[in-house]
Amino acid sequence: MEDYTTRTYGTGGLDNRPLFGETSARDRIINLAVGSLTSLLLIVTLISAFIFPQLPPKPVNIFFAFCISLCSVSAGILIYWYRQGDLEPKFRNLIYYILFSIVMLCICANLYFHEVGK
Repeated sequence: MEDYTTRTYGTGGLDNRPLFGETSARDRIINLAVGSLTSLLLIVTLISAFIFPQLPPKPVNIFFAFCISLCSVSAGILIYWYRQGDLEPKFRNLIYYILFSIVMLCICANLYFHEVGK
């Protein structure tokens, strides 16, 4: 594995600074809160797709949950790349937007699975 103390980042001397600077405690708390909420809602949605409204599950519920899972995988890859330092900080807003979209899809799916409004 590459030793971080030997990186120069295009400067004349050794530089062991993080690529995007230090993250504040506020940013870490926001990231954990948004990630936890999205993960919890995704798990509830996946469980609801297989259990509600009756067993065996409806194929459309499984398909809906599968599509939401595919969106979540792409968001997970972006988050992984961001944490590795491969993405610029401006992509953080895109990640938040994608996570917000996933939360909205999960809410919509849960409303559909539980037949709210019928």
